[in-house]
Amino acid sequence: MKQDMIVILDLGSHENTTLARAIRALGVYSEIYPHDITVKELHALPNVKGIIINGGPNNVIDGIAIDVDPAIYSAGIPVIAAGHDKARCEVKLAAFSDDVEAIKENVKSFVFDTCKAEANWNMTNFVNDQIELIRRQVGDKKVLLALSGGVDSSVVAALLFKAIGDKLVCVHVNHGLMRKGESEAVIEIFKNKLNVNLVYVDATDRFLNKLANVADPEQKRKIIGGEFIRVFEEEARKLDGIDFLGQGTIYPDIVESGTKTAKMVKSHHNVGGLPDDLQFQLVEPLRQLFKDEVRACGVELGLPYEMVYRQPFPGPGLGVRCLGAITRDRLEAVREADAILQEEFRNAGLDKKVWQYFTVVPDFKSVGVRDNARSFEWPVIIRAVNTVDAMTATIEPIDWPILMKITDRILKEVKNVNRVCYDMSPKPNATIEWE
Repeated sequence: MKQDMIVILDLGSHENTTLARAIRALGVYSEIYPHDITVKELHALPNVKGIIINGGPNNVIDGIAIDVDPAIYSAGIPVIAAGHDKARCEVKLAAFSDDVEAIKENVKSFVFDTCKAEANWNMTNFVNDQIELIRRQVGDKKVLLALSGGVDSSVVAALLFKAIGDKLVCVHVNHGLMRKGESEAVIEIFKNKLNVNLVYVDATDRFLNKLANVADPEQKRKIIGGEFIRVFEEEARKLDGIDFLGQGTIYPDIVESGTKTAKMVKSHHNVGGLPDDLQFQLVEPLRQLFKDEVRACGVELGLPYEMVYRQPFPGPGLGVRCLGAITRDRLEAVREADAILQEEFRNAGLDKKVWQYFTVVPDFKSVGVRDNARSFEWPVIIRAVNTVDAMTATIEPIDWPILMKITDRILKEVKNVNRVCYDMSPKPNATIEWE
């Protein structure tokens, strides 16, 4: 079934993703497109029932105020505007807030009464559509999938396996930036229990050598993304008929990598980090899903709860939590401190309450005391946040005795660490990760 769609035209609003999520919560699919989309491009999109022009403070580019193509208003599709004084509509809405429930009430009449959209956006229809699209795209070729074992890649693996069966080859690359015991768990679950065609590659030295003395976060992400592709190309050459690369790209990855009216937050390794000479065609069935929708898709596909609701882990792994130029001893400090945090959160039941929690070790030291002598060692920063779609995040208030226990264990068990700090910064202004 082809879902009806409401198109959001980005005219500089900060609330495009919240608006899209609110419309999807009504059961109607919604996508965000740039303000300069043409009528021809608009008509080429499937099942467009309505257009919302969403204006905001970023509506000036290079000193010039931007607007949509005037022909949009006479394209034969209902149009409504929010926060946009120049709109040629009869109907206008106030600028949207970040309250999904309030937005749903605000746009419900336009979506259903004016646009006559049908509430047919659900995971059953999404999965069926994606299976059809994947089979059409791939044909009788094979797909090579980067399987980190995280939520996104696991859901992609299940979806691709449902669509093409044994034409899926999963590759798990241990880049030396995994959490403690992570690669071992991936092999146990996917290869030994689920019988997925899994290739394991230990590329720890290769990645860490490439990253030596590289401090810039964007450069690190691009190196990691580029090296991933090279590893996959090498593995693909060992196989027959590999023309496609599967990826767990999701919508926040795309949005945060930059749009025409929104500056880049950070380039994600599977968006901004891909090399120009990529030898594969991409298969990215989750690229229009928010994080909560990815989890719902995993449930629809029958993946176990503990896999679907595990906390996210960035593609560059601990490489963006070992801040600045990565060293092996500081990387080990991040890994060991993170393992303690994971264990104590599970013991306290916080693993079921907190969306994401991890440790960060920056590339500077502070003075301290160890064994009755002056020490000069690293701090460990703890971050624990809650969010729905990864576009905004709030800080989890952790009970003091739990924080004290975690602090005590890290200071006693992790080498070269003399301070533990708790990050109190929400998103925005901070991002969830430090790099």
